[in-house]
Amino acid sequence: MIKILLMSLIFFPALCLSGDYTFAFVPQQSANKLAKNWQPILDYLSDKTGDNYTFKTAKDIPTFEARVLQQEYDVAYMNPYHFVVFNERAGYQAIAKQRDKMIKGIIVVKKGAGITDLSQLRGETLAFPAPAAFAASILPRGELAKQGIEFTPRYVSSHDSVYLNVSRGFVKAGGGVMRTFNNADPKIKSQLDILWTTKGYTPHAFAVKRAMPEDARQRLVAALTSLELSEEGIRLLEAVNFKGIMAASNEDWQDVKALELETLVGK
Repeated sequence: MIKILLMSLIFFPALCLSGDYTFAFVPQQSANKLAKNWQPILDYLSDKTGDNYTFKTAKDIPTFEARVLQQEYDVAYMNPYHFVVFNERAGYQAIAKQRDKMIKGIIVVKKGAGITDLSQLRGETLAFPAPAAFAASILPRGELAKQGIEFTPRYVSSHDSVYLNVSRGFVKAGGGVMRTFNNADPKIKSQLDILWTTKGYTPHAFAVKRAMPEDARQRLVAALTSLELSEEGIRLLEAVNFKGIMAASNEDWQDVKALELETLVGK
């Protein structure tokens, strides 16, 4: 009862004041799949906050990066590396992250290909979503370089495209993350094996433009963190393989910042 009363008090200002905001998602998957999974959550957020959240994405990750850099989105769900860059270069502020989650990158190979060690990828063409895709590209490429394994990268715009290219044998292996792999088309996923997994890092950030009003931020955080408190919200979270969403601050991504990665955005 106390929880319900608190949530009511948080959301009450939305009855008196509202705004229109764009909410963008990094295109790890196709626009159709992202919209199918996230639009119901945006509808929930709009209903709970009284603000209107409009779904946005981009045709590929570099286009998404360019738009975030130009602050075209009011709210954006972005990978950890993107957040570190865009917090510094575009002023985006973290407000939330997936609860009880550390992001892990993976390298997948075609099932039955006989590839059991990273060294077998030497001299091969490997698929990655984009140069600045953190766990699906930066971390795997870094590990291969560390082991002295030379390869040719092919950037295919999305995680789903990586899995498709590997499953069809167009490339020997590719980079992804566990969440998108688990959410991939079962027919494609069944043709793939995970060859290698990275260590865990702070996951994707829900971040807002610095200019977004503080009261709107508070309403949004309250709505995001309330999802796991109802059966409806739990069903919505399950569609994106989340257990819950928790409030976050810029400092939560110190583990990623400590890597001191070169700036790959825009390259």
